[in-house]
Formats: sequence, C-alpha cells, structure tokens
Amino acid sequence: MTSTERRFSERVYAVVARIPRGCVATYGDVAAEIGQPRAARQVGYAMHRCPQSLPWHRVVNARGRISLPVDSTSGIAQRRRLGDEGIVFVGGQLDLARHRWDPALD
Repeated sequence: MTSTERRFSERVYAVVARIPRGCVATYGDVAAEIGQPRAARQVGYAMHRCPQSLPWHRVVNARGRISLPVDSTSGIAQRRRLGDEGIVFVGGQLDLARHRWDPALD
C-alpha cells in the first residue's frame, strides 16, 4: 500500500469510528465526510482492510444494502451485528431515512 492509500484509509477509518451504534453510513457518506465526495469506490477498497476493532459493519451501499455476499461469513456477520443494534432489514434493505448517521449531529 502506498503512503497516499494509507493516509486515505486512515481518514476513512477515523470517520467509521465515529458512526454511532444503531446508525449506518453509506460509502458515499464516508467519502463526503473526508472531503472526497466522488471517492465512494475507494472507500469500499479501504473498508476491505478495515481493522476489526472498528464498527465496519455500519457502512452499507447507497441503497441501504450490505455490499458483501449475503451468504458469506462476513455478510452474515454484518447483518447480524446491525440487527443486534436494532437495525431491521426488509427485503434485504434497511431504511436509510431512519438509520442514516448525520455527522452534523455528532
């Protein structure tokens, strides 16, 4: 990993660490919060290396869905962790209007 990628990932992880329990952010939300609103895909790449100590499970795609394969170990774990925080999925999708984190209220 280059030093630029490392710095980008560190900024992503700092935002992810702030997402409160029971809330989610999209990859685009995280990108916007670090000042790079068009970098959602790069946020996704950084999330592949996200430390397990961070609430990685609170980052979902723009449709309110888990981006991991739903039948994968990580996909199952993400859905279970979100469920443990009171986030309900209907048809594989969560209600972003209800659960989306607003960093301005942080």
